[in-house]
Amino acid sequence: MAVARNSRLTLACILITILLDMVGLGIIVPVLPELIEDLTGGSVANAAVIGGYLVFSYALMQFLFSPVLGNLSDRFGRRPILLLSLLGLTVDYLLMGFAPVIAFLFIGRIMSGIAGAAIATATAYIADITPPEKRAQRFGLIGAAFGLGFIIGPVVGGELGEFGPRVPFYAAAALAFANFLFGLIVLPESLPKDRRRKFDIRRANPFGALMALKKYPVVLWLLGSLFMLSLASQSFPSVWNFFTIEVVGFSSSQIGRALGAFGIGFAISQAFLIAPLVKRVGEWFTVLIGFSAAIIAFTGTAFVHTQVSLYVFLMIGALTGLAAPAINGMLSRQVPDDAQGELQGAVNATNSLASILGPLAATQLFSAFTQAPRDSEGYFPGAPFIGAALAIIVAAALFIYTARRFDLMHRKPVARHPKTPDMAPPGHQVTPPHEDEPAQGR
Repeated sequence: MAVARNSRLTLACILITILLDMVGLGIIVPVLPELIEDLTGGSVANAAVIGGYLVFSYALMQFLFSPVLGNLSDRFGRRPILLLSLLGLTVDYLLMGFAPVIAFLFIGRIMSGIAGAAIATATAYIADITPPEKRAQRFGLIGAAFGLGFIIGPVVGGELGEFGPRVPFYAAAALAFANFLFGLIVLPESLPKDRRRKFDIRRANPFGALMALKKYPVVLWLLGSLFMLSLASQSFPSVWNFFTIEVVGFSSSQIGRALGAFGIGFAISQAFLIAPLVKRVGEWFTVLIGFSAAIIAFTGTAFVHTQVSLYVFLMIGALTGLAAPAINGMLSRQVPDDAQGELQGAVNATNSLASILGPLAATQLFSAFTQAPRDSEGYFPGAPFIGAALAIIVAAALFIYTARRFDLMHRKPVARHPKTPDMAPPGHQVTPPHEDEPAQGR
């Protein structure tokens, strides 16, 4: 049975699913450098390079298969795709936990990437059950669940890591499987059969998904800005654990606690700030606040030498999370309801493409600037964060250009006909339903 649009219980269920998924992901972050070093016998700089290639393998599969899963969810519903992704994560963590050699880590990441992350399908799920004018706020709740997961996950992972670098992987596998069982029992389907569409393999690839959306030019420009934001953001998960070990000598538990502090700030900003900000100043200005916080945080982090300054810029960086949900809210109103899965597939493919390029660039920069002696001019572990700040500046420029070109600066999120985007393609006339006429879905 389809889910009612105003079902708060269903929203709570999907947010719990995301929360548990992020806890499982966060658990492994503090111990991954140690596990790589144990398997290779190399240095932190070398482990960072391998870590970058692990993220690259995962992201490449995400890039290739996310549009497939997005289109499959438009055809068969969100629930089965979401459950399959959780099973994929279970296998991934088990393989990595038992890995006798580095190759097993890569196999696990590849399988997880093919299975698809739960976030894209969950975002389409929430778009299904949420009126257009409330989507930015609810996409912010996804970010809050993400942040809360990074409060719990890294802290738990860091403490479990004291018993060995493999222990958190076993815990993550158990959590992912429990999440699968939770979804199997509790989570209903969100996309009614009368709002589904046929699967088209021509649209089920990263480039086909983008081409299918080309009739909405504002979508492509917003995706460009989102790509640069995601590219910059990759510097954080890619080199944060290596950076803190190198610069301030963090242990696995200290890495976990720092990420937990970031998660608290991230969750607070998205759960309590994004809704009033969007209501008061609009989505476009909320995006700019997030961009500004990112530039300050990345630049400041690059030059830190103490734990206190590290935490200061970490908290400023938590406000970066305001940008993506607001952009996602704007994006979701540009396409009809029966294309939300395809849109989120394209969004996830955009983020995955950034995840392919970003970690390689960040880890290579980190390795290159930490190979030199500490007292030499060539030693600068903060180089990846300077690159991230520059990428955010480009993202902001693209977004401002898009907002001005398509007059998004003063546009308020309003309810629309389920099959009518906010902005018609060039040469097409959009006629909204009459005030007395109820909007009919497909």
